[in-house]
Amino acid sequence: MTNWTLLESAGQIDEIKKQAGYSIIFKHSTRCSISMMAKRKFEMEVGDLPDNISLYFLDLIKHRDLSNKIATDFQVHHESPQMLLIKDGECILDQSHSEISIEEAVTVM
Repeated sequence: MTNWTLLESAGQIDEIKKQAGYSIIFKHSTRCSISMMAKRKFEMEVGDLPDNISLYFLDLIKHRDLSNKIATDFQVHHESPQMLLIKDGECILDQSHSEISIEEAVTVM
């Protein structure tokens, strides 16, 4: 089971921007079958990530406002599903739909 931190406030996004090291934000629509498949694939591969990476989960249906803040703060286009790899407060990898790949994220690190 993936050890997610649920994103439920704008303050959490501000904290991610201040963190040193790597974080991943996974944006998921609970109403979308493609998003469900991407989440399932992510959860099967999550063991390939280094242990020190913080994993954040955003439920887009409950928190569309936070998705908009993420798009603005990290200068990415809103997608669903979407995975953002953050390093020292900057988005260094933005993937969506079937392009979401932990293998590629690890390569970029």
